Amino acid sequence: MKSVLALLSVLALPVMAAEPTLYGRFEYIKLPEIGGQVFKAKMDTGALTASLSAKDIQTFTRDGDDWVRFRLATKDADNKVYEHKISRISKIKNRAEEDDDGEGAEVSQRPVVDLELCLGDVKRTIEVNLVDRSKFNYPLLIGAKGLREFKAAVNPARRFVADKPDC
Repeated sequence: MKSVLALLSVLALPVMAAEPTLYGRFEYIKLPEIGGQVFKAKMDTGALTASLSAKDIQTFTRDGDDWVRFRLATKDADNKVYEHKISRISKIKNRAEEDDDGEGAEVSQRPVVDLELCLGDVKRTIEVNLVDRSKFNYPLLIGAKGLREFKAAVNPARRFVADKPDC
């Protein structure tokens, strides 16, 4: 009987999930496709998707596909225009405008692109929606979907736990 239990334990090892990597509430993230720029990002378990601060957002069609053209909306941004293929359009409810019955919340539509991100020495491609975040302290927000891609757990008491991006 002991040998059967031991065998079952060994067989279960590959199924068990690896421990997540612990990051702080704020981390440095490099975006190779956005000029290799490094952004201070907020790791936000309360948000679903990632958001990048963008302005002059225009959607257009190229070869039958939907694309988006935008500029960064950050204090140090140059005037460079970036273009990416749209993976989907997200619908985001502004919960701040919602009344007690869940009514009245304005729904905005945001283009979502697949972007490669580097966090520490880990590189992943995640969905990022484009919205003007220039009124916020952090131009990049990583939501729950992105955190799952990085196999991340967040310690809100810590900041900048990962080394500078090196992918």
